[in-house]
Amino acid sequence: MRSRFLLRLLVSKELKVRYRGSVLGLLWSYVKPAVQFIVFYIALGVFLGLEKSPRNPDGLPNYSIYLFSGIVLINFFSEALGNASRSIVGNGNLIKKIYLPRELFPVASVWVSAVHFFPQLVVLLAACFFVGWSPSLVQVAAAGGGFIIVALLATGLGLFFGAANVYFRDSENFVDMLLMIATWASPVLYAWSMVESKLGSAFFSVYQSNPMTIAVELFHLAFWVPTTDPAALDRATAVPPDLLDFWTPVGLVTAIAVLLLGQLTFRRLEGRFAQEL
Repeated sequence: MRSRFLLRLLVSKELKVRYRGSVLGLLWSYVKPAVQFIVFYIALGVFLGLEKSPRNPDGLPNYSIYLFSGIVLINFFSEALGNASRSIVGNGNLIKKIYLPRELFPVASVWVSAVHFFPQLVVLLAACFFVGWSPSLVQVAAAGGGFIIVALLATGLGLFFGAANVYFRDSENFVDMLLMIATWASPVLYAWSMVESKLGSAFFSVYQSNPMTIAVELFHLAFWVPTTDPAALDRATAVPPDLLDFWTPVGLVTAIAVLLLGQLTFRRLEGRFAQEL
């Protein structure tokens, strides 16, 4: 009970500090992903021809929903992990003055990122309803599964790198590099079938086992597939086979394993946080 109260206080503090002196405040949760979406859509959908059109019949149908459903999830992961990995060092003065469960700082960063995620989700839902979104219960559950995978993964990695960053400040740079790769290592901007066709089935199995890849494809199943003409969905554009039956459990188990590893590492290292900070 006390930990939940402290967690709410930390989340509230993070939100107040982040938007102190800001004119737009929480509206930045809409502005930044909107700009990101426009840039990627024009560069990839229009200029590189990933949007299906009469001139480009091999592109992805309804590419705007496909792109934005991946962007909102990858943005949540990037913000959550980036802030969680810096949370212990960033709150060093507070950690040295009072004692409270230190793992609350990375967890609070993930919760703050979730607060920013939901306005983007509302925009995505509005766009989906506008183009006739009518999902099944399985597809709605797929969205929940994708979010849970990413939240667990970000929390586990945030605990791990948050602790490591106290001792090795290079961890921040490693996380920044990891987040740069994450956007391109998952089918956010392109179709999964491109990876299989270019690199073969063996490499694709490794690629597909990435929890972020699984989570993004679950979001595509939840939001993109129900808003796309079934006649336009073929093997080149549909979600991978066995996504729900096999890959989703793989993603959940992997994310839980990362969370347990992150907790174990954090507890082994937290004893000297005050001295190192």
